[in-house]
Amino acid sequence: MPELNTWIWVDALRWRAEREGASFFVLHKGDSDAGAVLVKVIDGDRLAHLYVPVRDMEGERLWSRPLGAPVEEARADSYIARRREDDPDIWAVEIIDRQGRHFLIEPVER
Repeated sequence: MPELNTWIWVDALRWRAEREGASFFVLHKGDSDAGAVLVKVIDGDRLAHLYVPVRDMEGERLWSRPLGAPVEEARADSYIARRREDDPDIWAVEIIDRQGRHFLIEPVER
């Protein structure tokens, strides 16, 4: 099954987040058709949770947490900046949600 264009996927994530009362921002816009998306979530304690897409052994997308536990926002921003230096097609979005929900529908690694 072909994947959605990135801009459509981002709009769907925005819709899910905003429907539940969260704020959603596009921090960096990458390739509209095939750019990867980094998702930063700011929780009620103002800590950042970072999610990056990876592929499992069957080629299905799932989400990894490269920084592990929630971190200071500056650390998440630094990670995003480094990734964008390597790949300018990457998107970065931010969700602000008191409960720290990410609104991703694919599995998230623990």
